[in-house]
Amino acid sequence: MKINDIIKKQISDSAEVKHRLLSDDRITNVIAEAARICVEAYRNGKKTLFAGNGGSAADAQHLAGEFVSKFYFDRPGLPSIALTTDTSILTAIGNDYGYDRLFARQIQAQGNEGDVFIGISTSGNSKNIVEALAECKRKGIHTIAMTGSKPCKMDDFDLVIKIPSESTPRIQECQTLIGHIICCIVEEEIFGNQTQK
Repeated sequence: MKINDIIKKQISDSAEVKHRLLSDDRITNVIAEAARICVEAYRNGKKTLFAGNGGSAADAQHLAGEFVSKFYFDRPGLPSIALTTDTSILTAIGNDYGYDRLFARQIQAQGNEGDVFIGISTSGNSKNIVEALAECKRKGIHTIAMTGSKPCKMDDFDLVIKIPSESTPRIQECQTLIGHIICCIVEEEIFGNQTQK
């Protein structure tokens, strides 16, 4: 296959999954509910917590950054923590408690009732994100999962946004898109009526 054909196929495959996302009212309704939960948390002085592994860890950092800094327009920062960034914390927990406890331990330390935990996983079976769920339930933290289309262990989260694909790159692309949509809605609902640039 020629390089230009590969490029066109990748773009076409990505667009196809996004079209399926756009056409499924069930999924768009779940995204709207996720945004509503985040808006309510911020209005109540709470925060969001993000976690993922590998590319999903990068997405966690990316989306937390959108809340803390800005998305479309200048406004006050919103409290958000990516639980994937502090190497001293990550290595201490990994060494003392094991990798599976990586996010649960941080939620125990930094999560509060009414916060929102957003777990990002293409498989939906990442053990350290699944283990975080029990800690969230114990502390009264809302849980939102972003996963692929297959049934998975993260299906027990309060809200599950399932990307209509089993392809890791396509799932990740849509998870970033959905994260951006949630950021857009939160920013507009809380600080509203400022022109998007």
